[in-house]
Amino acid sequence: MFEEFYKGKTVLVTGHTGFKGSWLSVWLHEMGARVIGYSLDPLSENDNFVLSGIGDKIVDLRGDVRDKDRLSEVMSTYCPDIVFHLAAQALVRLSYKIPAETYEVNLMGTINVLEAIRTTESVKVGVFITTDKCYENKEQIWGYRESEPMGGYDPYSSSKAACEIAIASWRRSFFHPEETEKHGKSILSVRAGNVIGGGDWGLDRIIPDCIKSLEGNKPIEIRSPNSIRPWQHVLEPLSGYLLLAKKAFEEPSTYCEAWNFGPKDDSIATVWDVAGLVVNSYGKGTLKDVSNKQNVHEATLLRLDISKARFILGWQPRLTLEENIELTVDWYKRYTSTDVYELCLEQIRYFEEKSL
Repeated sequence: MFEEFYKGKTVLVTGHTGFKGSWLSVWLHEMGARVIGYSLDPLSENDNFVLSGIGDKIVDLRGDVRDKDRLSEVMSTYCPDIVFHLAAQALVRLSYKIPAETYEVNLMGTINVLEAIRTTESVKVGVFITTDKCYENKEQIWGYRESEPMGGYDPYSSSKAACEIAIASWRRSFFHPEETEKHGKSILSVRAGNVIGGGDWGLDRIIPDCIKSLEGNKPIEIRSPNSIRPWQHVLEPLSGYLLLAKKAFEEPSTYCEAWNFGPKDDSIATVWDVAGLVVNSYGKGTLKDVSNKQNVHEATLLRLDISKARFILGWQPRLTLEENIELTVDWYKRYTSTDVYELCLEQIRYFEEKSL
């Protein structure tokens, strides 16, 4: 998909032990990149990072993005060409319990990465992964465009909005598009919807909740059955991030701004409907509505406008909602009985060959 662009490139991935970071690391490694991972320990022995064994194939470093000196040391030691910043406290409900830490990790971690890039001459592209929840969500039926106001009701969402503001500020102040010949860098932010896929065991996520219940032969408890989200397989936004980084590397002054990467319209569905598709694909299970008005606030309607990525980048989603679910469930049905690294490669190849 990327014309061997990543072959021989040194790529730093923060948060590489996480769900999206592990898939990104596998993909980059297979394309011939020298991957440098910087992250905390994985959360579970069943995480995709652990089961795939990707840590044995790359430079696997432990570190906290709040540790600016360690981060700068890693950058200066390994001299990456491209940085993908995924490390974050990414859970809405947890952010209500640890709001200050959520801001420390997400906002100050992002600023520390920006500063490390600023002082590392080798870095040509920095891709900062935020979220669709960074927008001031008015529960509108049409998708948010990249130019719309930042906001965020809960500490997680608002911390990511603050990250977007910081990224835009550093871009204007230190990495201005009109001065790329001077600083030689392109700084971008990317926003995606609800990402699903194999190897995610995070708390308060619908797919892990479904799988844990199915494996335990328990009803799947649905907390917010009517919430509408844009669902996409992890390979969808990752393909957008990788394409964007390639284009920004080749034309640094053209693409250094914010970008949305969302699914097809038919992949915008309620939590209840998605859980039902998981049950159908898995071959067993029941759903149980446990909604409670006393639960902490979570958005009930949120979608992205991806026109910019489609018309300017030439990127568009490849999978239907049913295919997103089928690929995801396939990983969970096979992870205990197959080579997980090869399973990831199989799904990556399937995605790459999927016609647009």
